[in-house]
Order: sequence, then structure tokens, then C-alpha cells
Amino acid sequence: MKILLTGSAGFIGFHTAQALLARGDDVIGLDNMSPYYDPTLKEARLKLLEGKKGFTFIRGDILDRETVKKCMEGTDRACHLAALAGVRYSFEHPEEYIATNIRGFFNVLDEARIQKIPGVVYASSSSVYGDAKKFPAKESDPTDAQVSLYGMTKKDNELLAHTYHRLYGIPVTGLRFFTVYGPWGRPDMALFLFTDALLHGHPLSIFGEGKMQRDWTSVDDIVSGIVAAIDKNFDEEIFNLGCGRKEELMDFVKIIEESCGKEATKEFLPMQPGDVRVTSADISKAKRMLGYEPKTMIREGVPKFIQWYREYYAL
Repeated sequence: MKILLTGSAGFIGFHTAQALLARGDDVIGLDNMSPYYDPTLKEARLKLLEGKKGFTFIRGDILDRETVKKCMEGTDRACHLAALAGVRYSFEHPEEYIATNIRGFFNVLDEARIQKIPGVVYASSSSVYGDAKKFPAKESDPTDAQVSLYGMTKKDNELLAHTYHRLYGIPVTGLRFFTVYGPWGRPDMALFLFTDALLHGHPLSIFGEGKMQRDWTSVDDIVSGIVAAIDKNFDEEIFNLGCGRKEELMDFVKIIEESCGKEATKEFLPMQPGDVRVTSADISKAKRMLGYEPKTMIREGVPKFIQWYREYYAL
């Protein structure tokens, strides 16, 4: 297939592009190389994609409708992963989140309508569940109690996709990602922050007094779900993509320490605005309908990230 992949130089987008190219798809990568985090990391990812057979890169913005139009011409699918991610940053830059995450997705969906693109797969988030009290979270659970602006924008994406499907018949599949980690990961996420601090002799800032639980999901498993969603191309569905098991934050930290070969100094801090105590995914629907089977547990996945980190930063 010929696939428009927005956010192709991002963490998940980069790995998705690699998987699609490896199986012979043509990928039109669209990314504005936002400075939300270190753009040199995005440039390094892009360098590994450029030159691969079937890959075309467009340095542009999903807020530019003409760019979206040109990138989408003649494609068989739109895989929309471009977004401003992260809960805390959304409190400081709300206008950017509203523009990129809502207006940007509207541009992709509306252009898919005009060009009659046969299917759209888009990234949602576990953040749509807000501070849920029932675990593991099922796709049918309520998602109307948001605790962050970021979560609200992802909920809005689901509503927008639902409306466009009902009005225009566009096949849409939303994927709720649960705490994705792995090589080439984002510098603002826990595994990167903890590893960076530990290897440079700085204390680890551990929020929620270390009592949080997360459904950490390997990026390789996430990509398998994305590719399956592209291929299945359901009329309208939403899926949880997680590991299917929640882990204690301090167990996660312990594995990082073991993998780095040193113990960390820890600063225990209170919960931050927008954070939740627990994320936990019911992935039975994804298993049943996508053939999704996560294979990587944190005891395997964390050392892979740390190996990449040491090699990338020459430590």
C-alpha cells in the first residue's frame, strides 16, 4: 500500500515507518520536526529512514492544509500519529495542543473525506480514561472525566472521527496507547528521564511518592497493533493497545537500576497535575479483532532501551 504517515520522525512514527517499509509498503512521511523535545533526536531517526526504498519525506505541518492535501494524494491509508504528546507540557502550552491535536487531526480527516481515502488509523491515548477507578480499563468504559488538556484533545479526536464516519462513511480506527517505551524514545518520558539521571549521577524525581502503577508497553508491540489496524481497516473501532498488565513504578525503577548497574538517589515528590495513579489496559478486544499479542515485558524491554541510550550517547 501507499500510506501517509504523519509524525514519521516521532518515536512511534519512526518505528511504524520502519515496519511498513520492511514489508514493502510505500510511506509518505510528514513531520514538522517540532522542537517540543530535542529535534536532533528526530533528525537522527529521520536519517535512518531517508534512503530506504519506498520512503518519501515531507517536512511540513499538519496545520498547513495544502501540505496535507498534497501528501495524501493517491494514498491507500492515512496513519495519523502526529500530535503534541505529554500531559504536563499541555498545561503550559494549551493553545499549541488545541491547534495541533484538534485542528491538525481535522485537516487529516477532512482531506480524507475529500479525497475518499479508503481508511484512517489514528493515535488516541490511555489519557482519555482520566483518573479511572475501575481496572483494567475497557474500551466501553466512560471517558468523560478528563484530568488533562492532553487527554481532552485525544477524546476530541475520537469524537471527531466518530462524527466523520457517521456523516461520510470514512473507515476510522482509534488506538489508545498505554505508556509506550523503547529505543529512540521521547526524552520527556519516565524511562528516558530516569536513565539519563541515573547514568549522569543525578537524583531521580519520582512523582506520586513512588506509588503509581503503569501499563508499560513496548514500542514493538504498539507497532504490531498499528500495522494490524491498517490492514484490518474496520469501519469504525477503538482499541486499547497496552501490555495487558500493570507494574509498580518502583519495580520499574529497580529494573532500570539493575540494567544500569548502579543504585539511584531518589527524590519522592507528590502527584503532579494531570497525572493519574494507575493505568491498566484490557486488551481482550485487540487480541480478538486485531490478533494483537504483546510479547515484551519490562524486564526485557528496559535493558533494550538502556543499551540504545548508551550507544546513542556514546556512554
